[in-house]
Amino acid sequence: MTTAGRWLIEKVNGGLVRGFLLVVGLFWLVPTIGLLISSLRSPADLSASGWWTVFSKPSQLTFDSYHKLLENGDITGSLVNTVLITVPATLLVVFIGSLAGYAFAWMEFPGRDWWFLAVVGLLVVPVQVALIPIAELFGKLGLFGSVFGVILFHVGFGLPFAVFLLRNFFAEIPRELLEAARLDGAGELRLFFRVVMPLGGPAIASLAIFQFLWVWNDMLVALVFTDADSQPITVALQTQVRQFGNNIDVLAPGAFLSMVIPLAVFFAFQRQFVSGVMAGAVK
Repeated sequence: MTTAGRWLIEKVNGGLVRGFLLVVGLFWLVPTIGLLISSLRSPADLSASGWWTVFSKPSQLTFDSYHKLLENGDITGSLVNTVLITVPATLLVVFIGSLAGYAFAWMEFPGRDWWFLAVVGLLVVPVQVALIPIAELFGKLGLFGSVFGVILFHVGFGLPFAVFLLRNFFAEIPRELLEAARLDGAGELRLFFRVVMPLGGPAIASLAIFQFLWVWNDMLVALVFTDADSQPITVALQTQVRQFGNNIDVLAPGAFLSMVIPLAVFFAFQRQFVSGVMAGAVK
């Protein structure tokens, strides 16, 4: 085959691949687009026709549903609870996981490798196994039904993956760089904050995104450990469905709002997410 023929085949194959990925991406976005349009239509229009009819009748679009959403105390309060749960759970996992990952990668202490194997072993423990025992423990400690109890649960189950990811990433830092910093008089804490943390930015960012998405979208843990005053947006929307099955003018904008925030976070930092996961998973 000639060089021109190979070049033509490569261009065609590249175009086909890009076209296929574009189609897949558009299909993946259809539910999100449909939810957005549904949140901008009145309940009467939603019950009369499908969301796609808005393209022929754009006058159906209105922000009345979002006004009703802001007037619904259960939804707005649960959105605040979601932030109060997600942000601390993410920051604590990132901070504690970074310290532990650095210790397992570069500090010598008895049984270090065995302790790390134990942490890795916790990755296979399913959340469902711990729900009842921890619920009983939180009940005895007075944490059941509180935001703080949900944060503790997410931190406990987020740390094994955090330690595994960051330890593998920190272990790739050149030893000479750390030794040079120690020769300059840097202690372990200063070495961690001034050298290791800046170099571990991609892995730390990917961990923060992963933890944020997991906690924000969680429903199982929230159903078990929260009450009416501490429930996040996922549980609040499920409650609306159970009690008010036709309350679509609140459900649609609430569901879109709860979905668009983690989507925006992921797309804003997807490059760091991919690079961090790949660097931490392969040594």
